[in-house]
Amino acid sequence: MRYMNKISHLVLFTLLFFACQQEDVFDVPAALGTEENATLTSLLAEVDQGTKTMVSVSDLKGLAVSGEAVEIVADLVLKGYVVSSDETGNFYKEIYLQNDPSNPTGAMRILIDVTDSYNMFNPGREIYIDLKGLYVGEYRTGDGIVSIGALDAGENRLANIRENVAKKHMLRSATTAELTPLSVKFSEISDVHVGMMVEISDVNVISTQAGLPFVDPDDSYDTQRTLEACDGFSKSTFLLETSAFANFKQDLLPSGTGTIRGIVSKTYNGDSLVLMLNSLQDVNMTGDPCVLLNIDDFEKVLDQTFDDAVDNSEFDYTGWVNYAEVGSELWTEQVYSGNGYAEFSGYLTGDDVNIGWLITPAFDLSGATNAFFSCSIAQHHLDDELNNTLEVFVSTDFDGSDVASATWEKINLPIPGESARWYAFQDMGLVDVSSYSGTLYVGFKYIGSGTDTSLDGGYYVDDVLFLKQ
Repeated sequence: MRYMNKISHLVLFTLLFFACQQEDVFDVPAALGTEENATLTSLLAEVDQGTKTMVSVSDLKGLAVSGEAVEIVADLVLKGYVVSSDETGNFYKEIYLQNDPSNPTGAMRILIDVTDSYNMFNPGREIYIDLKGLYVGEYRTGDGIVSIGALDAGENRLANIRENVAKKHMLRSATTAELTPLSVKFSEISDVHVGMMVEISDVNVISTQAGLPFVDPDDSYDTQRTLEACDGFSKSTFLLETSAFANFKQDLLPSGTGTIRGIVSKTYNGDSLVLMLNSLQDVNMTGDPCVLLNIDDFEKVLDQTFDDAVDNSEFDYTGWVNYAEVGSELWTEQVYSGNGYAEFSGYLTGDDVNIGWLITPAFDLSGATNAFFSCSIAQHHLDDELNNTLEVFVSTDFDGSDVASATWEKINLPIPGESARWYAFQDMGLVDVSSYSGTLYVGFKYIGSGTDTSLDGGYYVDDVLFLKQ
C-alpha cells in the first residue's frame, strides 16, 4: 500500500511539475494575444501621433559612447526583424535583429535574460522595441558590438534585460517575414554587418580542420574554425565560431565546398569578426572545390598606384574628379617613404563639416564578361568611425562632372576602423562589378569635421585597380 501511495504521489508530482512548466513554453504564434496586440497598437498609434519617434539602427548606435552605458531618455522606437535563434544553443540570452528581412543596412543585438527565446522571437519575427528607459552600449567594454540592454550599474556597462521588463519593451507583431540572407564575400564583411544574416558561396573548411568536430572537446566555451572561399583570384578566410553549448558541437565539419549562412558577430574580446550558425541547416557544403580566376586572363583598365604624386598638393590626376560637397577642403596628394597616395583629413580645415569626393575615371564595361574593382585604404587619428567615415560608391549615370545629380550605390568594403593601426594600408579585396553595364565610376566619399576634434581623422586611398575580361 505504501508502495502504491508513493507511485501515486510521484505521478501527481510529475503532472503538476509539467503543468507548471507549460506556462513557460510558447509555440510560435500565428496570432498574438489580446493584451500584446493592444499594447503594440497603442505604441504604433503614438508613433503616428508623433509622441514617439521611429529611430534607425544607425541613429541609435550614434547615441553610444565608448566605455559607457547610455540611458535612452527620449521616446524612441526601433523596428526590426529577428535573425538569430537560440533553439540549438549556439546563441545564449541574446537576440540579433536587422532593419529589413532581405536588404538590411543595419542590425542590432538585444541582451535579454531569457532562454529558449526562439519560441517567441522566432527568426523573421517583426518586433518593435520601446526604447525609453533601456540602455545602449557594449556588454563587454571594447568588443565593438553596440547593443541594447539594461544597466549594470556597478560596471557602467550593459546587462541583460530582465524577462518581465522585456515583455513591456519588446513587442511582437503578428508578422513573420521570410528572411533572405545578404549575399556577400568574406572579404566584404565588416563591422557594418555585425548582427546581419549573410550567405557566402564557394566555401570550404580549411583542409587541416575538415572532419574535426565543430567544437574542440577541450574548449569550455567556444571554438573558432577557419573557413575559406574562392574570391576572384585568391581565397579569403573567415572564422566560424560555435558555442560549446550548441547541440551540434560534436558533429563533424564538412569536407566539401558549397554555401554557408549565419549571423555575423565578434569574438569575446571583439578582436575578430566571426560567423555563427543558427543550426546545421545553414550549412550546405557537399560540392566540388571552386576554381580561382587567372589574372593573366584579364585586362588592367586602370592600375593607379599614385607613385608620381606631388607631396602635400591638391589632388589633380587626369580623369579623376576632386569635389567638395560641403566645406572647402579637397582631397590631396601625399608621399611617404616613396609611396604616393590620396588623402582626405578634416584636421585644421576650419569647416564645421567636410564632405569630400574623389571619383575615378570611367570604367567601360562594354563587352566584359567579368569585371572587378579593388583598392587599398588606411586610416589615421580616427576616433569616431560611425560619424567620421569613408564610404565607397559606384555610379553608372555619373556624367563625369555633376556629382550631386548622379545616382550613387554604396558598396560594402571592410574600411579600417578605430581599432586598425594608423597609416597601415589594408587591401579591400576584389569587388565583383560584373553585374553592371555601360560606364562605371567609383566614388570615395569622406565625411568629417575641421572643428570637432573627434571627427577630424583622415583616410588614405591607394592602388586603385580595374580589371575586366
